[in-house]
Amino acid sequence: MNLQSDDFELFGVPRQFAQDRAALDQRWKDLQREAHPDRFAAQGAAAQRVAMQWSVRINEAYQRLKDPQKRAAYLCELHGAPIRAEDNTAMPAAFLMQQMEWREALEEAASEASLDALDDTVQQARRAALAHCGELIDAQRDYASAAQQVRALMFIARFAQDIDRRREQLGQ
Repeated sequence: MNLQSDDFELFGVPRQFAQDRAALDQRWKDLQREAHPDRFAAQGAAAQRVAMQWSVRINEAYQRLKDPQKRAAYLCELHGAPIRAEDNTAMPAAFLMQQMEWREALEEAASEASLDALDDTVQQARRAALAHCGELIDAQRDYASAAQQVRALMFIARFAQDIDRRREQLGQ
């Protein structure tokens, strides 16, 4: 194992958006087994510290690779298209209009059923955005457009959290 490897190299998987989740899970278990500090107990404290660093590195890589949104952002970064969500919030007008409509629907939601319907709509939009992101990365190699799609996914994820908060308010 090489600490300089990117997550894909570390896990021995192709550097692409489409990934087999079961294979990632299995590879994570295998890598964790290899790097577990207990395996290095006889080699002393220094070897155990290195193993602990590897374990942390493996976990960080796994968290990025198993989450499609994080994986897409990571691929964009690797290919020179940083997400820059903190200073690049420009989005297409149609997306912003959709966000406004969702916000209005959330404010007007007075029942679990209306929140469920809105949540279904948002999750469908998330799935479509992820599919589009995969197409942009794997088929078109358009990382700049994929970065914009990742920013849209970040908006969608925040809105899904807002739905959950509204659901809690209704439950009180």
